[in-house]
Amino acid sequence: MLTTLKTTYTDTRADDLAWALGREPLPALAVLDLELTGAKLQLRLLGASHQVLLEEEKHSCSETVACMPGSSTPLPLGVSKRVGEWEYEFAARVETLSDGSFAGRAQELLALVADHPNGLAGTFPGSPHAFTAMLAQRHEGQVRWRTWHAYPQEGQLVVTRTRIGIRMPATL
Repeated sequence: MLTTLKTTYTDTRADDLAWALGREPLPALAVLDLELTGAKLQLRLLGASHQVLLEEEKHSCSETVACMPGSSTPLPLGVSKRVGEWEYEFAARVETLSDGSFAGRAQELLALVADHPNGLAGTFPGSPHAFTAMLAQRHEGQVRWRTWHAYPQEGQLVVTRTRIGIRMPATL
């Protein structure tokens, strides 16, 4: 699903993004509710990037990557931690692209997410390449999602990858 977000561009630099686990739901500009084999997932586009809410059986989790005033937790390169009985893994990277490469990559990502049944993307007014996009899936007992946060004025694309699921015992 692709939508134009009715807001001003809040987090205008990749460096402004912060990460948080366990925050309450924030006001969303666009929402996609998904059912992925017993897991209820809500993808949320915020005026300041994204939030994912996950519920499965007796467990729940929320991930927020956004410009959060007063937050002291910058966007980490990686996080691995237990959330109840779940194993949570998060990774982020920043890609810096030339103007031409950025425009092509933006179009490619928006087309991928817009046509995907588990995808949500929103473009911000003022630039067709200013967007936040999210794509979710269930794979081998884990729920996974990827996000892309585009900053055309800097030529930067922030890419995140998350997976969460019950820890599987090691096999010998």
